[in-house]
Amino acid sequence: MADPVPYLARGGEKLTTESTTLISSSDYLNEPRLRDWLATAFLRKSGKDSPTTHDAYKLYGILVDVFDIDRIEALFTAERKRWPELDAWFAEGFSSSFSKADLLAYPEGSFGHRFGRYIHDNGFEIDIVPRFVPKNQFQYFSLRSGQTHDLEHILTGGGFDILGELVPYFTRLSNLPRFLDPELVGLINAGQVLGALRLISRTGLHYHAAFPSALAAMRCGMTVGEASGPYWMRKFEDAFHLPLDEARAALGIVGAVDLDTRAASMLWPEYA
Repeated sequence: MADPVPYLARGGEKLTTESTTLISSSDYLNEPRLRDWLATAFLRKSGKDSPTTHDAYKLYGILVDVFDIDRIEALFTAERKRWPELDAWFAEGFSSSFSKADLLAYPEGSFGHRFGRYIHDNGFEIDIVPRFVPKNQFQYFSLRSGQTHDLEHILTGGGFDILGELVPYFTRLSNLPRFLDPELVGLINAGQVLGALRLISRTGLHYHAAFPSALAAMRCGMTVGEASGPYWMRKFEDAFHLPLDEARAALGIVGAVDLDTRAASMLWPEYA
């Protein structure tokens, strides 16, 4: 007798629970705010009423309550015992202290001056997240990641536009797994995974003319991430005085090209 269950629906196992509310083995799925964020951020259109930067701000506020900090700390501690360079990075605990004036004092065309002009010309602030004193390893990793994000745009070749964001996103997503424990990367990269894929989803669903550029940005980021050293531990500030190509080489960035995604990003209405 033919199996009445559709082919693709076979193999499932019906589970039961005494819970009276929605429950899953996934901590992410168990968080109702994250379910709402995911549906909204992945499926909505772009608009000036809710800039895409707001997505990330909301996401990290939610993930703070989802992360298993004790597990992350234990895994970082284990990695430090395995990898002396990582241990030294944490032990030094370097944090940025430069100002916009410091950046503009570097020679024109240098890595630091390029960043200073971008900050100055757009009226932006240096710090994406206000500076704070980290209380654990994960907080330090997060602090340093925030401090270097815009610098990673320049180093990895991603423009300061919505699709340009995909280059540093996918550089990190393809680089960290090469150096750190898979379980640890899965935990600390959650924001990067969700943040990057929302841009892919919305471009593909609503602005498909820009989708080839989104794929190109992904590819460029992955090329850099797969070829470069653990650049996220490097002290970017030591290379501010160098021309960009020399700064990339000094910091272990390999395979970067300056990808122009501005025209494709303009297809997102909030940027038009």
